[in-house]
Amino acid sequence: MSKRMFSRSLRSGTYKLGRFLGDVQAVSSGSPKKISKRAARRLVGRAIGKSLWKLFR
Repeated sequence: MSKRMFSRSLRSGTYKLGRFLGDVQAVSSGSPKKISKRAARRLVGRAIGKSLWKLFR
């Protein structure tokens, strides 16, 4: 595995871990409002990312 591929996989894994830990934190807070706000933000972020990808592709 080259250094570039290793750094990509490390960065990708780190971001996935961060998202997972944020989800765990929202759920452990016990507040349905925090959970729904986080879910909504993730959906909006994903939609914006896809639309920007199509726009600048």
